[in-house]
Amino acid sequence: MDSESASERRDYYRIQDRIGLEFKRCAERVDTPEHTFENDHLDGLRTELRRLDFDVRNQLASLAENDRLLATLIKSLNGKVDTLARIMAFEQNPLQPHEWQNATLSEGGISFIDPENTLVVNDEIDLRMTLPPELYRPQAVAKVISSAPLETGGGRVHAEFTDIQDADRQQIARHVMRWQIRQRQQDVPTDI
Repeated sequence: MDSESASERRDYYRIQDRIGLEFKRCAERVDTPEHTFENDHLDGLRTELRRLDFDVRNQLASLAENDRLLATLIKSLNGKVDTLARIMAFEQNPLQPHEWQNATLSEGGISFIDPENTLVVNDEIDLRMTLPPELYRPQAVAKVISSAPLETGGGRVHAEFTDIQDADRQQIARHVMRWQIRQRQQDVPTDI
């Protein structure tokens, strides 16, 4: 392997997708990253829902050993409740049309358009993404590693995640994997 192809290797798979994206400079925030975008009374309920979900997932493994059919049913019901919770959370804080944009996303970082072209290299930013169709809403702190103005206005920003919860990184990983599966299914010829 030559040095050029070695330097082109990536740590994570990257996809280009249309996502909801909110970002703020860290200097503009007044609270911790978890609360930069969340300012409501439902935080306690969200924490409780996550705890209950964790409990159900832990019990499913032992239940599957005894009754696979029941474990499958409970897993489906848990997925349904999880989807309803995400939909309800999204409806509470719908994104405006300008907050949806094409971005390049991986577990390690993101590339997107800054309409105002105000971000510069080494800026730290708080990010909240909405990943359709699952409506996952991972949050992260990222460091701008490059920023370049565009002829059409704004600037292309490349940022690396520097502070991200493991659960949020896993949501991004699942989103990337599902996106790749959907792309492969679209590429499969239908006349077999």
